[in-house]
Amino acid sequence: MTTAQETMTAPAAEPEPAGLAGRIEELRELKRRIRQGPDAAATERQHAKGKLTAYERIDLLLDPGTFTEVESLRRHRATGFGLEARRPHSDGVVTGWGEVNGRTVFVYAHDFRVFGGALGEAHAGKIHKIMDMALAAGAPLVSLNDGAGARIQEGVSALAGYGGIFQRNTRASGVIPQISVMLGPCAGGAAYSPALTDFVFAVRGTSQMFITGPDVVAAVTGEEVTHEGLGGADVHGGVSGTAHFVYDDEETCLAEVRYLLSMLPANNRELPPVVPAADPPDRRLDGVRDLVPVDGNRSYDVREVIAEIVDDGELLEVHADWARNLVCAFARLDGHVVGVVASQPAMLAGVLDIGASEKGARFVQFCDAFTIPLLTLVDVPGFLPGVRQEHDGIIRRGAKLLYAYCNATVPRVSVVLRKAYGGAYIVMDSRSIGADLALVWPGNEIAVMGADAAADVIFRREIAAAEDPVATRARKIEEYRERLVHPYYAAEHGLVDDVIDPAETRAVLVRAFAMLRHKDAALPHRKHGNPPQ
Repeated sequence: MTTAQETMTAPAAEPEPAGLAGRIEELRELKRRIRQGPDAAATERQHAKGKLTAYERIDLLLDPGTFTEVESLRRHRATGFGLEARRPHSDGVVTGWGEVNGRTVFVYAHDFRVFGGALGEAHAGKIHKIMDMALAAGAPLVSLNDGAGARIQEGVSALAGYGGIFQRNTRASGVIPQISVMLGPCAGGAAYSPALTDFVFAVRGTSQMFITGPDVVAAVTGEEVTHEGLGGADVHGGVSGTAHFVYDDEETCLAEVRYLLSMLPANNRELPPVVPAADPPDRRLDGVRDLVPVDGNRSYDVREVIAEIVDDGELLEVHADWARNLVCAFARLDGHVVGVVASQPAMLAGVLDIGASEKGARFVQFCDAFTIPLLTLVDVPGFLPGVRQEHDGIIRRGAKLLYAYCNATVPRVSVVLRKAYGGAYIVMDSRSIGADLALVWPGNEIAVMGADAAADVIFRREIAAAEDPVATRARKIEEYRERLVHPYYAAEHGLVDDVIDPAETRAVLVRAFAMLRHKDAALPHRKHGNPPQ
């Protein structure tokens, strides 16, 4: 007969199955070796090039201790050309998720130490899986690119793997933020995946992107060029416009990726993160008048004006080295993220050209996709004239910016700082194309063209027939200016909502975006639009 005490006594723990402790230790050792890489020499070679390993990069990108790896034990099943004898775990790519500032982010990183980071069927399968997980979870995806392209030994299976990546890039576009970080070579078809993502980061000296390498270029065209000269970070940051951000080292680059992510929502169903603002929302901009010269022919750096307006003077400029006559940047107003598009009088007098139009259009489309309000600062003399601009398609390519603004449903506020002439005035988010609020400073000039040029057209014959053409022309210029170009003409005709004191710009904008925060606008039902190309 058993006692109550004996009945309540817990049964003795079952002994651990023989060998389980050994298997656990074996697993730990296996995963340690996977992280270590195929051999110490491979890691040394990576470091000798000024490059970090895949795991080191992930450690810098994600919050400490938050990375969860997926399919680290996967190996390829290909045969031929000696592949059956080389079946390393991970297959040259590290995939998983973690956190950046406490928010979930998915990541994949090519491991150049394994097959040179080349993509095969299993490698691609891992990337496909993590991309599908990111889309299902509604979280950003960051790719750390450092690979030799398709694994030639696997033939068309490798190429099909890229097709799966491109399809997923496109499906996720406008749904979750996609960021590509170029940390090594990216050649051939592989380069199209970064081009399909929202933002591309590159590192000087180690990042290269091109469709055909220098050897092929030399053989086909006779042009001699280095890898860096053909597709280096500065080439794509300042010439092609493929790279949005360029940095000198991987540590800085990955830190800036984290900063960008802090500005972005997790997906298109969420709002961007809001942070407490120490900068007073009604702070007066007493120094801003000195930044913008009254003389419309004098240049200034609009980034200084933006810094005066936004919280703590902090902004993250996108495409800082490409199409510099237009500034695009992320910043905060009273803790809320805004996308800023601004004419840059310090470069080409702030005119719009092909590059600026495409740069602005892409930025506006991104902000609209992810519910980031748009602030447009206008000081534009028009579109850049010239045979080259016309022949290269300024009409259809300039229309991209117009289409992007007209299609945007996020809160939109524009401020004319000084001048806005011709079609460029309309394109830069004027009231007529849907800006929610159009504001101007007292010194603004909004017209078809400048008073000088207008007088020469309207009064050409009268000036030519005058006894004193110079005096007559001066009088007619002033007449045109007083009648059509004065600061209040647009306001009197209902084309702007208010003329404001420049010192009150920040306070007015904070109130405006607060009022528009719950804006509800819908586009007509359609499968998708057909923007100009």
